[in-house]
Amino acid sequence: MKNSSKIGRRAFLGVGASAAIATSAPAPPSDRCGLGCPPAPGDRLNQGPFGIDQDEGWRTLATTTPSRGHIRNYGLGLVGYTWEENGPAIGVRKGLETLEESVDRMASLPFVDVLYIRCDWRNVQSSPGRLDLHPVWELTRDAAKRHGLRFAFRVQLSNPEIEPKEIALPVFLRDKVPMVKIGRMPRHGRDVEFVEPRYDSPAFQSAFRELTELLAARFDDDPLVEWVDLMQYGFWGEGHTSDLPNPFPDFLTAERTFLDMTRSQIAAWKKTPLAVNTQPDISRVGNGEVLDAAVRAGCWLRSDSIVVEEPIQIEELGNRPPWLPVIMEDGYLRDYDITKIPVDDAGVNLRENAMLHVLDLGANYWSLWTEAQNLTTYNDKYPDGFRALQQRMGYRVRPAWIWQRKRFDTFEVIVGVANDGVAAIPGNLRLTLQSGDGKYRDSGSLDGGQPPAGKIRQASFILPRDLNRGDLKLTAELESKGGVRRPVRWACVQTLNSDGSFPIHLKQAGDAGWRKGV
Repeated sequence: MKNSSKIGRRAFLGVGASAAIATSAPAPPSDRCGLGCPPAPGDRLNQGPFGIDQDEGWRTLATTTPSRGHIRNYGLGLVGYTWEENGPAIGVRKGLETLEESVDRMASLPFVDVLYIRCDWRNVQSSPGRLDLHPVWELTRDAAKRHGLRFAFRVQLSNPEIEPKEIALPVFLRDKVPMVKIGRMPRHGRDVEFVEPRYDSPAFQSAFRELTELLAARFDDDPLVEWVDLMQYGFWGEGHTSDLPNPFPDFLTAERTFLDMTRSQIAAWKKTPLAVNTQPDISRVGNGEVLDAAVRAGCWLRSDSIVVEEPIQIEELGNRPPWLPVIMEDGYLRDYDITKIPVDDAGVNLRENAMLHVLDLGANYWSLWTEAQNLTTYNDKYPDGFRALQQRMGYRVRPAWIWQRKRFDTFEVIVGVANDGVAAIPGNLRLTLQSGDGKYRDSGSLDGGQPPAGKIRQASFILPRDLNRGDLKLTAELESKGGVRRPVRWACVQTLNSDGSFPIHLKQAGDAGWRKGV
């Protein structure tokens, strides 16, 4: 969430990626892929083109149409918060419900796909050398597992919501790290003097490296973790301290510090994607170089506001490398209280207006914050916004065409995979074709990010010569960072097998309907 004041936000648009993503400037000779390469398939399928001079007879076996239903897949979804920078839901803070009840209420919402924790460093560590996770962590993971969801998180190194009474650092570190008064600013109706740690101090850096390693050791192999937010500078970990200065002696010290911290996190997380905030470098701490390094390493992108955002962030997010997902949230009207949400002259409430811009960006996630009961009431009164996101947000793939061809004295099956979503594939889509009896099985991957939004990518399977009749089934997986594979549910109206695979019925060469390329 950003401070409502926007003074000075355009003073510095950052360097490095902030400019490079938005332009077509040539990459250096040592970097042929510019801002990172698409993920390479380990065993690439033949993706054509498949000309008619190659076939000895063909027919269309099946076609599909898009589903409008809610389909949960890794790499997209609506994100329900179980803990935010102020803590749990308001009902918990007022003693009206327990934390466990609040977490389960959020996880039970039928439109929530991912649970999310945003907490302070003090909520995950109270002693050096180990993690001391707040109970919300276990409650969130347990609820995600029971409800078939995933979860993500951010650990904040600074939190303006709790100052001046508290700071985000754990108690054992507070006397070891110099704290710098960076100035006063109105906050929630009171004048607050804010402090920031000297992130470059040896004590901070040593403890930060340990924190990074402990978090990665605990969660990098967890199949329920969707992504982890990069731990960044300043307020809420967003890469800024609003209109206040940073605590560093000079720009180069700040830039070097946060670039080193970024690289250490990238090195620690082998399997779980990291998400980097695209905040412009208004606080002069090296956000441009951080963003550049993160994008080249395949980090996902996120922004913490959408309608009141600078043109540069919209440019970066909307015209990013297509295989990188985007996570969007918006701190305004975030309690979803329908009695307080204005409606414009077209009859569209401002919450829906904001969320539909997720589709304009081709984004993958929209955040819902913590108030589960308000979300239920909002969804009952204004269902169109959530439904639109469920039907189009992220990627939605289906086997739009399936052909059977005669080639090499055997049969070839060509699949045309369509993507009805607004985002490309966040990794490599892996296809597997197998016979009903399991005796034949072949698999391989499409190129990284394929098919992109609204497009089609074809792939070929050459069948064994003795496989000329019977039923086949087609399944899909998403292969992402570290070679991790997760099943992908087909987003088509047509009936699938009980295991989620698409049924394919081979035809004999003498059956009616065969054609010959001319």
